Amino acid sequence: MGSYDKIINLPHHTSKNHPRMSMYQRAAQFAPFAALTGHGAAIIETARLTDSQVELSDFERDMLNQKLALIIQHIDEHPAITVTYFIPDQYKEGGRYTIYAGSVSKWDDYEQVLTFADGMTIHIPRIIDLEGPLFASLDSTSSL
Repeated sequence: MGSYDKIINLPHHTSKNHPRMSMYQRAAQFAPFAALTGHGAAIIETARLTDSQVELSDFERDMLNQKLALIIQHIDEHPAITVTYFIPDQYKEGGRYTIYAGSVSKWDDYEQVLTFADGMTIHIPRIIDLEGPLFASLDSTSSL
């Protein structure tokens, strides 16, 4: 006779104090422990590429200043322009460039901000290019 022969046919024990676990709960006990929670997200964030902000040449800066002066002169006409500007990344060094088109409604000299008719604001130091019909005379003289 074996050592377990007395208990082998007894009914399975059910606790009176603890409810029976579902199969899902039982399986969860053996799931791998995520000791590095957030590590995958950190790796993805590190791998995300950003652009660095370009430094304009003196000529490009002069052209940009001339275009800004034209915008300020014609601000009451709400000139339609297309702006290429830099948006700094919130989480790491660098950022990205984006293009926005609209009609300028306001210029804030103190804050160095262009405000558009739809409420969009762009900081002047982040702008790298301005385009639009208003600048046709400047573009034709700059190619000479």
